[in-house]
Amino acid sequence: MSHPQTAYAWFARSADAYGEDAVALEVDEERLTYAHLRDLAEALAARLVLAAGGIPPRRVGLLASRSVTAYAGYLAILRAGATVVPLNPEHPSARTAEIVKAAEVEVVLADTAGAGTEQGVPVLTVGPDELADLSKGPAPELPYPATGPDDIAYIIFTSGSTGTPKGVPISHRNIATYLAQVAPRYDIAPGSRLSQSFELTFDGSVHDLFVAWAGGGTLVVPRRSQLLSPVKTVNSLRLTHWFSVPSLISFASRLGTLKPGSMPTLRWSVFGGEPLTLDAARQWRAAAPGSRLEVLYGPTELTISCTAYLFPDDPAKWPDTPNGTAPIGAGYPVLDLVLIDEDGRPSDSGELCVRGPLRFPGYLDPANNAGRFLDPDGRPGGDGPLTDRHWYRTGDRVAVRDGHLVHLGRTDHQVKIRGHRIELGEIEAMVRQQPGVRDAVVLAVPASDGEPELHAAVSGDGCTSDGLFAALAERLPPYMLPRRIAVLDQLPLNANGKIDRRALLDDLGRSR
Repeated sequence: MSHPQTAYAWFARSADAYGEDAVALEVDEERLTYAHLRDLAEALAARLVLAAGGIPPRRVGLLASRSVTAYAGYLAILRAGATVVPLNPEHPSARTAEIVKAAEVEVVLADTAGAGTEQGVPVLTVGPDELADLSKGPAPELPYPATGPDDIAYIIFTSGSTGTPKGVPISHRNIATYLAQVAPRYDIAPGSRLSQSFELTFDGSVHDLFVAWAGGGTLVVPRRSQLLSPVKTVNSLRLTHWFSVPSLISFASRLGTLKPGSMPTLRWSVFGGEPLTLDAARQWRAAAPGSRLEVLYGPTELTISCTAYLFPDDPAKWPDTPNGTAPIGAGYPVLDLVLIDEDGRPSDSGELCVRGPLRFPGYLDPANNAGRFLDPDGRPGGDGPLTDRHWYRTGDRVAVRDGHLVHLGRTDHQVKIRGHRIELGEIEAMVRQQPGVRDAVVLAVPASDGEPELHAAVSGDGCTSDGLFAALAERLPPYMLPRRIAVLDQLPLNANGKIDRRALLDDLGRSR
């Protein structure tokens, strides 16, 4: 059976099949059938073309969150033949403007949360009133674009070590191949109710949207506040499928709601974005005994996930791992995976490198490709023109244990905070730009609940913690802001004269 070749075609196939007979989207009290959502996307696509001057835009910013505009808008951008560039209304406007410029966005589609922003390009604001008007009449005729598998479906901007966000373009071939691998495994059909926990600027959201729509399920959008009470949310929204970062399990545990049998509606529970501890997995499984439990692993550059580990139904058969976290499992059959040791040789423990049809075509700024690829023979120097045979270096240390891949940490200073990928170097570069700062180090320090949080240590003259907090808040999204900034006369140095990160980590951890 052939699969759709573009992201929009996956949705359109279900819209053809289910029409008015299945609900595609539920946001608060609003429920849109597949037919209604498609009509809305068609009408919005026509409005986008008009806002862009009558010529279909190439790239469109989507400045919207957890609204009908956000999800209909995502489809509308694809229907217009454009690339989706997700933007977060809660992020500082300076950072959003930087992304709009880097992505060469031609028009921005915003909901009321993103209204009134100045991005240097036309902004089409579509709130509830505008949506109601669009729903009243037939959608204008819009020619189908000649979108091909190698065209870019979306661009996610991730943290960059140089101080500038990195654009990761994902092609329609990438996402169509991903859906063909992943969507069938979750038994989704009309009546399935899937959580939408991730913001659109996080690529896990693409899994939420299109895995739901590929099978005729309902994408159910919790309010952000509801996500902090997962058990209550699962039950009140009657969810059958859950996908989130593992740290939400700790929220449920601290609330005392994660009790045995407390989530009877769940059939599938999927976690990704950060390691899942085996202890947290046991708590969740006991609370949702009728749910299958799976871990997905993969950086944005490999189209959401590239490996999966499905827990055995019998907890007695669950594995033990050296670090107490769930395995990341095995790679998808369409991919090649290899572990490279410090000498660049294949090994059963080392940096995970991947190639295949889920690998992105290279960063939006080709300068960011340097050092991130191996040539087709697995050797360094893959920084020239990329081919399908080049290996992407994930930067993750992985080992084979009992036939499964186990994640052991990073080879660099990248960390995950609540599922967000953060280059500590980006925050450090931003801190060093502030007046009076001589040098800065940012570290991930375990908080009281065991989850990591960001702390910064700064050496400088005339700078204060409060002043630095205020300056960073204007340039960094909330998840990248340090929880604590310590201003020191001098950062500690090791015997080689380098900043002693280990000593700082010990000091910051003790002084929490």
